[in-house]
Amino acid sequence: MRIRIVDAFTDQPFSGNPAGVLLLDSFPEDSWLQKVAAEVNLSETAFAHPLPTGGEADWALRWFTPTTEVDMCGHATLATAHVLHTTGTASGAVRFATRSGILGATADADGTITMDFPTSSLTPVPVPDGLEKALGAEVVAVHDTAAHIGDLLVELRDEATVRALAPDFAALVTLSERGIIVTAAAERPDSGYDFVSRGFFPAVGIDEDPVTGSAHTALAPYWSARFGREALTGFQGGARTGLVRTRLRGERTLLTGHAVTVIEGDLHA
Repeated sequence: MRIRIVDAFTDQPFSGNPAGVLLLDSFPEDSWLQKVAAEVNLSETAFAHPLPTGGEADWALRWFTPTTEVDMCGHATLATAHVLHTTGTASGAVRFATRSGILGATADADGTITMDFPTSSLTPVPVPDGLEKALGAEVVAVHDTAAHIGDLLVELRDEATVRALAPDFAALVTLSERGIIVTAAAERPDSGYDFVSRGFFPAVGIDEDPVTGSAHTALAPYWSARFGREALTGFQGGARTGLVRTRLRGERTLLTGHAVTVIEGDLHA
């Protein structure tokens, strides 16, 4: 079996968010999928297999962290679509059947891939006890996201605060179902992006995820309402960074980015 490591939301190797991608004939036992994801040891490994023609989706897709299966993952979906298109396995639009419904991915003429995801709901909530201490920063506002994401979206004072965070990951574990997305408006209007974010997911075995596509289904409506624009660009990351172009379409959010295959080899298992 061929396995690939793809850097997503970047056009440069060793940047963006790496994901493992494995194309299969069918899904084996969950325990095997989890062992492979643990062996790859990236924030997500995607497993996909083709579905019969004529259905509502073309491929079945699942995502695993090193410790658990998740309901939604943007960067591993982008990585999977990239592999399908660069290997000639698929062309045009691809529909994935997932735990979060049907997700689309279309290859664009400029080499990017645009994904069609459900827009997250945003519910204002009080600042949880211990959040500011765990982050080491003053919190401006907190919103709970939809069930298929399970994050807290946390606005901080400014971009510099987001970039400088060194959170207490152990203290963050109990504060949300999946993770904490911290965000702030871009400091400079000429920076090439509209907002910044970082994503912390110690509850699912990932201290920091470099570029989290699913989080942008919440970041897009949050910042689109603030800026009054449907189309925005988000910059995410700490040590590794990437860009996500977002376009709000009511109940759906379009996420656009590049991807680069950096490793390809045989899985002997």
